[in-house]
Amino acid sequence: MLAAVGAGGIATAGPAQAHPFGDPQTVVIASDQARADVVRVHWKVGGLDDLTLLGVALGVLPQSRVMLDGAAFFEPADAAAIGPSAKFTAYLLAQIKVRTKGRDCAGVVESAKDLAKTGVEVAFTCPEPVVKADVTVRMLTDLNAAYRTLATGPNGDRTVYSTDKDTYDWVISGAAAARQGGRDTAATGQTQNHAGRSAAGQLSAVAGVVAVLAAVALIAVRGLRGLRGLRGVRRARRRRVVA
Repeated sequence: MLAAVGAGGIATAGPAQAHPFGDPQTVVIASDQARADVVRVHWKVGGLDDLTLLGVALGVLPQSRVMLDGAAFFEPADAAAIGPSAKFTAYLLAQIKVRTKGRDCAGVVESAKDLAKTGVEVAFTCPEPVVKADVTVRMLTDLNAAYRTLATGPNGDRTVYSTDKDTYDWVISGAAAARQGGRDTAATGQTQNHAGRSAAGQLSAVAGVVAVLAAVALIAVRGLRGLRGLRGVRRARRRRVVA
């Protein structure tokens, strides 16, 4: 069966099997609107049977919850037992870490009342207001290295955590204004470029029309001159005949 080996790691010693190929777990990284030095990380399990297996591995749930074939079946009471557990809290703080400028941020588990439906949130208080933060997520990868975590950050940034990439550098604050400013600048540039292209096109069109009109006028003048010359020749011939 599974056996816990401390707050941050889990060792397997039996047929229990994790299910890393089901619904993926998720995390949401966000700033705190009230405090610029706080980064919030919200974690939610993918498959509920994974939550049961984690509870067994941590020693919160009895090992009898794992079947002989290694399967485990979630029960609502599992989440109620795991959420407030000190072992689960220690596990969260060992598997999820936030650092700014090389310094650790202190984490506090704030809410785990409905672990199955809404997940759990951890608030990390950093030494100073946070602009960028390295967020490490290793949830469940000690059960099975194939687990993946889909992560969403401020301004819709996304990444996928795995054993090969368990840390990601997030822009926490100032990103919205910078990106909006970039979009505004780009939009202004595009508008100006479009206006320039439009004006150039209009000038070209006007120049083309003027050139065509000039050509038509020149042809008309030449045609008129030619017609007058032809009339003069005919008159001269008539005079010769009469004479």
